[in-house]
Amino acid sequence: MTHPVLAGLDGSEASLAAVEWAAREAQLRGLPLHLVHALPPLPGPDVPGAAVDRLRHIGARTLRQAVAELGDRHPDVEVRGEQADDDPAAALLAAARDAELLVVGARGTGGFDGLAVGRVALRTAAAAPCPVVLLPARSGTLAEGVRAARGATSVVVGFDAHRPAGGVADFAFSAAEARAVGLRAVRAWALPAEAVSPRTLVVTEEDRATWEDQEVLRLTDALRPWREKYPAVAVRTDVMLLHPAEALLNASQGAALLVVGRRTDPRAPEGRLGAITHAVLHHARCPVAVVPHAD
Repeated sequence: MTHPVLAGLDGSEASLAAVEWAAREAQLRGLPLHLVHALPPLPGPDVPGAAVDRLRHIGARTLRQAVAELGDRHPDVEVRGEQADDDPAAALLAAARDAELLVVGARGTGGFDGLAVGRVALRTAAAAPCPVVLLPARSGTLAEGVRAARGATSVVVGFDAHRPAGGVADFAFSAAEARAVGLRAVRAWALPAEAVSPRTLVVTEEDRATWEDQEVLRLTDALRPWREKYPAVAVRTDVMLLHPAEALLNASQGAALLVVGRRTDPRAPEGRLGAITHAVLHHARCPVAVVPHAD
């Protein structure tokens, strides 16, 4: 069974940009594209039936138009649309069970001015069984988003050499290979505990350089299996003495994609994002892929 690239559509500029990004991703991967339009959240159970029917009609028209326009721009991509009566997040999470990748706009038609990431985007990023790509609300119009992606020269991945996540690395390397761009592997680190203890008055430059060299070697060694698997991908390792979120945001400026992991735990409640991923989603200026992993 071929798993499609899935995209949420609500008619907003952000969702149209997400659909276009998803179509180009489907073309890169040789996969079909599945669009889902769900009814917007209703204010209560007493909404007149005529109003609900009107919303369904508008949604069907939005889907037809999107499918037709994508067919013109991407004739090699098989596109189908689906309407759902469920809550948008629930509808996307259900469809994501059979998807290779889910793409959503960071903010749709709801919310308020200045909101960076909406409820649907956060819930899908936190709970989807497949990788989720969020397009930032500040990416501008559809045309601006397409131009920025075409001009990017790298994919950036946050990588913890102490606890390497294979699924995250594989997604990032394959994304770089598909786009024929380089990969920038970022490792944020902190000084060892003994270096910042009350007994330590001064951290010498020599000690700092030694610790940093150890982190570089550890990162290089941890990436070796994927360098061998994807020999065409040029890899740049970047070890930064910064908070992880700050390091990733700095490195991702102008990137085609920023890839981060979301650790899954069957004992944890659904819908949890780590603090680093949460910060990145709210401040990144490029598309962000959140990849679930159990390792």
